[in-house]
Amino acid sequence: MPITEADMKLVVACALVDIDGRVLVVQRPPGKPMAGLWEFPGGKVEPGERPEQALIRELKEEISIDVSANCLAPLTFASHSYEDFHLLMPLYVCRKWDGQIVLNEATNSQWLKPNEMKNLDMPAADVPLVAMLRDMI
Repeated sequence: MPITEADMKLVVACALVDIDGRVLVVQRPPGKPMAGLWEFPGGKVEPGERPEQALIRELKEEISIDVSANCLAPLTFASHSYEDFHLLMPLYVCRKWDGQIVLNEATNSQWLKPNEMKNLDMPAADVPLVAMLRDMI
């Protein structure tokens, strides 16, 4: 069945990588779709936004850090069909940001090496991204 524009969601995500090669994952809060699952920080691209702009905004809103566009490197993307929509999600890598991470939405966070993420409960779209990170880091 063809996908309509209304069925497509563009969401951006970021693999924040610390000096030890660990990546930040956050846990989705109760009351949101896929609550309790672990994911890379990020969010929905609003109309008129470039993906990088959306990611900078989402990282500030969700975890209180400042990131500049030139510190975001596109790595890969996920294209996944959920029951009621299709998700297209570019994954960026960021190794430099300003500020301390404060969880404004997520219930928990972890810094993990990509090979430590294989047993995490993650949204289906995020799972294949972990292998790409493992190969990159």
